[in-house]
Amino acid sequence: MGWDVWWVWMAGAIVLAILEVLAPGYVFLGFAVGAAVIGVLLLWGGGVAAWLGGSLSMMVLMFAIFSLLAWLVMRKVVGVRKGQTRIWDRDINED
Repeated sequence: MGWDVWWVWMAGAIVLAILEVLAPGYVFLGFAVGAAVIGVLLLWGGGVAAWLGGSLSMMVLMFAIFSLLAWLVMRKVVGVRKGQTRIWDRDINED
């Protein structure tokens, strides 16, 4: 259909990155990174593109794996550190 074209995945990555800006919380950023990785792999071509471009199910599986890895890395880098606790000074409903 068009899922084997690199710019489709890059456009999806841009849309997901824009969604992350509108709804912050590192939810869509992992998916954006996963889509960008698939787009770059398809752009480079060669054996990787033939391997990924063969079927939509393989591309979606690799997208899910890369997205999960990106999310885990971001959680490790940006998340709450070990031993750190969040302290709430006030309730947001107390205005």
